[in-house]
Amino acid sequence: MQDILQDFLKVEISDQVYYDGLIRFIYSGNIRCGEYECNQYVVKKMDFLNFIIFAEYVIDEKREIHHSFSISKGKLLKAMNNYAKKQGFIIRSFDWAN
Repeated sequence: MQDILQDFLKVEISDQVYYDGLIRFIYSGNIRCGEYECNQYVVKKMDFLNFIIFAEYVIDEKREIHHSFSISKGKLLKAMNNYAKKQGFIIRSFDWAN
């Protein structure tokens, strides 16, 4: 899981705009469940506190999901914010996102 999480961070937290959009999705209380399509990965919100992250590919016009893992909101935010901080991004809070 740790390797996939690091790859997710490297690919999807590569720009302030990508980080901001994903943070808004994660923090949003108005989105109870749903999917956020990133560049390579999809973040699926199962409920307010639980997420599944997976790489999605379309092969022969069929959706295939590879290398998924589940993660709590707290762990996901901590990993994203730590990575974003190392990249020099502005770290967003719950108040900013809502």
